[in-house]
Amino acid sequence: MTARSVRWWSIIHRWTSLVSTIFLLLLCLTGLPLIFHHEIDELLGYAPKPEPVQAGTPKVSVDRIAEAALAGDPGKQLQYIAWDKDEPGAVIAYTNYAANGKPDDAVVRALDSYSGKLLGPVGTGPMLVVLKLHTDMFAGQPGKLFLGGMGLLFLIAIVSGVVLYWPFTRRLPFGTIRQTNSLRIKWLDWHNLLGVITVVWASVVSATGVINTWAEPMLDQWRTTELASMVAPYANKPPGSRMASLDKIVENATKAAPGMEVAFIAFPGTPFSSSHHFAAFMRGDQPLTSRLLKPILLDGETAAVADTRDLPFYLKALFISQPLHFGDYGGMPLKIVWVLLDGFTIVVIGSGLYLYIARRRKGRSVKPYPAGARELIG
Repeated sequence: MTARSVRWWSIIHRWTSLVSTIFLLLLCLTGLPLIFHHEIDELLGYAPKPEPVQAGTPKVSVDRIAEAALAGDPGKQLQYIAWDKDEPGAVIAYTNYAANGKPDDAVVRALDSYSGKLLGPVGTGPMLVVLKLHTDMFAGQPGKLFLGGMGLLFLIAIVSGVVLYWPFTRRLPFGTIRQTNSLRIKWLDWHNLLGVITVVWASVVSATGVINTWAEPMLDQWRTTELASMVAPYANKPPGSRMASLDKIVENATKAAPGMEVAFIAFPGTPFSSSHHFAAFMRGDQPLTSRLLKPILLDGETAAVADTRDLPFYLKALFISQPLHFGDYGGMPLKIVWVLLDGFTIVVIGSGLYLYIARRRKGRSVKPYPAGARELIG
C-alpha cells in the first residue's frame, strides 16, 4: 500500500470514528445492561411471573384471557395478545383506546395463562429508559435513523481500520504491546489489538443495529404491499358485526402452519391486520425459526383462514438481526461473551479518542512507525 493510499484511508478512519464516537459510546454503555434486561427486570420486580403449577395443569382459554385483560382495563380495546416464549406461563395483552390507537397509549399487561389472573404491567421500570436511549434517544423515528447513520459510520471505520492494520503492524508480531515510556504508543498498540479481536463482533452488532433502526420503514413497506394484497378481496366489504372465538383463531392458525405455534394475534383494525381479519403470527420451536414469523390472516367472524404468505426477505433479515444484536439466543454463556466484547469495544472507541487528542497535542509523528504511518495514529 502506498503512502498516499494510507493517508486517504487514515483520513476516512479518523473522521468516521470521531464523528460517531460519542454516540457509539452511548450505544455501547446502554447496550451492556440491555444484554441482561430480562434478569435485571426480574431482580427489580418489573417482570411479572406466574405462580408455579403442577405438571399437566391445563391452561385457560384464550377467550378468558381476553376477558380478563379487558376487565382490568375497562373502556379500552384489545390490540394484541402475545405468548412469551421465555416465560411459557405468561400471556401479554395490549389494550388501547382504539384498535389503531397510538403505540404510546397502549397498556401492556401480563396475565397468568393457567389462571387468567392479571400479573402486572410489562415494559416499565428503569430498563425502559435505557432501551429508549439505546434505540432512539427519546427522539422517535428520526432518532433511530440518526443512530443508524452513526452505525454506518462505525462500519466504515471498522473497514478502514482493517485496511490500515497490516501497513502499520507488518513489522510487529501479532499482539505486541511495546514496552516504552510513551503512554500514547502503548494505547495505540492496545487500540489495534482489541480492534482486531472485536472486528467480527463489532461488524455484526453494528450491521444488525443499523437494520433494526429501519424496522418501522420495513414494516410500513410490508403493510402497504404484502398485507394490502392479502386483504384486497375484502376491500369493499363492511366490517363484521361479531368477533370470532379467539380459541378458534388459535386452533385454525395452528392447523394452517403445522409445526409452528402462535407468537401473537393482531386484532381487527390494528396496523398488522385489517378491519375484517385477525392476523396470527406463527413461529417455529428452534432458536432460529422462533424468530422467523409467518403471518396468517383469518376471517374476523368465522375464524376461517383467508390467506397466508411467507414474510419478504427484508423482514426475515430484521427478525434474525434482533437476537444477534443483543446476543439473547444462546443463553447466559453467550451473554457473558457479548459483555466482554462490548467492554473491549468501549476501550477501542475510548482509546481512539485519546489517540486523536494526544496526536493533536503532540503535533508530530513517532519515529518507530514506518513511513506513511503518521496518519494511522490519528
